[in-house]
Amino acid sequence: MEKESKENNIRPVNIIIYSDSIINKTIADEFADKVSAGKNGNSNIICHSFDFETPLAKNITGNEIVILACSENNSNTEELLARIKNGTNNYIVLHNGETDLNKDLEATTGKLHKALNMGFTLKDYCRFYREDIAIEKIQQELATFKKGIKKIKLKKPAVINDGIVELPKTSAEQYAAYFDSNKDNYKLTKFVPASGAASRMFKFLNEFMAGFKPEKETVNNYIKEHDATALDTFVKRLEQFPFYNTINDGLKEKPEYEQWSESERTYNFIKTMLQDNRYNFANKPKGVLPFHQYSEFKATPVWEHFKESITYAASQNKTNIHFTISEEHLDDFTDAAATAKESIEKQSGVAIDFSFSYQHKKTDTLAVDLDNKPFRTPSGDILFRPGGHGALIENLGKLDADIVFIKNIDNVSFDNTITVSLYKKALAGKLIKLQEQVFSYLKLIDEGNLSPEEIWDIIIFAKEKLLQYIPSDVVNYTQENKVTFLRQLLNRPIRICGMVKNEGEPGGGPFWVEKEDGKLTLQIVESSQIDMKDDTQKQILSQATHFNPVDLVCGLKNYKGEYFNLKDFVDNTTGFIVQKSRMGKEVKSYELPGLWNGAMAGWITVFAEVPLETFSPVKTVNDLLKPAHQPH
Repeated sequence: MEKESKENNIRPVNIIIYSDSIINKTIADEFADKVSAGKNGNSNIICHSFDFETPLAKNITGNEIVILACSENNSNTEELLARIKNGTNNYIVLHNGETDLNKDLEATTGKLHKALNMGFTLKDYCRFYREDIAIEKIQQELATFKKGIKKIKLKKPAVINDGIVELPKTSAEQYAAYFDSNKDNYKLTKFVPASGAASRMFKFLNEFMAGFKPEKETVNNYIKEHDATALDTFVKRLEQFPFYNTINDGLKEKPEYEQWSESERTYNFIKTMLQDNRYNFANKPKGVLPFHQYSEFKATPVWEHFKESITYAASQNKTNIHFTISEEHLDDFTDAAATAKESIEKQSGVAIDFSFSYQHKKTDTLAVDLDNKPFRTPSGDILFRPGGHGALIENLGKLDADIVFIKNIDNVSFDNTITVSLYKKALAGKLIKLQEQVFSYLKLIDEGNLSPEEIWDIIIFAKEKLLQYIPSDVVNYTQENKVTFLRQLLNRPIRICGMVKNEGEPGGGPFWVEKEDGKLTLQIVESSQIDMKDDTQKQILSQATHFNPVDLVCGLKNYKGEYFNLKDFVDNTTGFIVQKSRMGKEVKSYELPGLWNGAMAGWITVFAEVPLETFSPVKTVNDLLKPAHQPH
């Protein structure tokens, strides 16, 4: 990259602009003259302007970039674009329409100049542009790799009556009833992060397949030699899995099945389940795998989420459910959703509207080598990786909804909707009640002329009900500064987060976090965000009483009915740097602040205790053997 970038900075870069109209051609001509004369400060860039009819130059040398300046509906664009693709991959398209072409060209060349000075190539820049990856974002990520990410400073764990509110069944029923009486005033949506394959779910089985030698050993010998307790459990309870009969019936069709030993049958069962194209479980998304065996059918997590959704996320006899998925899994999810929709709508009489979205490419993050230089694939392309579930704040922010229920794809259970529904509705009822009071206070603030008593009432509410940090010197603020402080404190999206008692599950938990300015906020923190070399921080971590099950109800609008820009409330200092092997080499990549961690750090956050029965995730295939996933 360095060699090529130096050449780019020595040799002039040729910008070739093709315009689709007389007006655009005139603007492009003037811009080309200015650039070629060096009047825009980029002396190493030469610009040429042509109309669409001019044939593409045949002597493309790799140091040209082609810009198409065209309107959205020009039928000639695709034809010219096809011609350009035959000559070079260094192209971008400016659909300027009603925008100012001159400003677009200025911005494009300015960012190009910046990218070249950072050591990137023309090919790199065109990719950044087409994938909507901002050069400033790349610059920031490179700086983050060099300086690292500061660990979060825990002040204390959030516990009952100090950061977590109790939600006994009687209170839950009252909040749920309040939600039921008000839900038709809101558009509700259930949001389910569901991207990624189920490979981790079958990790120990894939390891077995990689190390087992069927011609030399039996499965039992392998289990004893490798102390493979997870495999032992899987084999001994094989018939209890919901997919057992389907796969085993397929194996029985093989002529050699009757001659197989017990070990051979077990081995072929696992091999077929993981690798046969009919099943291919390790490469399919969790959401479409058979999780539960009902009397007449097998239920996928998609089916269970649909069934849940109609019990707590339905208003006006309709429920909306949105899955974030990987693009390559669209067909699998579409099929699973269509099957579930038909079945559950028929049973319930509630209409189901489901939709999907992908993690936006522009949220992908740069990978670097151990020297913090951009990592390139053998073909010379910069390596980008998905930015983690924190990228889904973009998807969440695009939902058309007043209240959103968030729950992970694998957190479902066998026919346990009564308990789950009660506490989901309770969290939503609590959200509505708090939101109504927040909105009432914000209206008072905007109307002006708050009395000292009213200001004090708002402060007490924010501290006791919203668990917000109130500086001790707030009493010394002027009236104007108190009002400004309270508006900023209340005018934010709200999330009510269900928390379960900690039973040793890996993952994040609720804590009081201390910022550099001494401010305390309630946050969901992962262990990887904590300085484990600091004994005090380790001790605080060990004192945690609750665990984050990803059970959230969110309010996305302000009191005027306008959507918040959720990106305004992200703490960009709380991402993650992870190190993994890629193509035989160690690389570092940056993961965005987690969806329910730093991506929601600036939200009003209320933690409420919910029963452990509401949390039954499937992290490994053996979790399907737990009571929550077995027929009662």
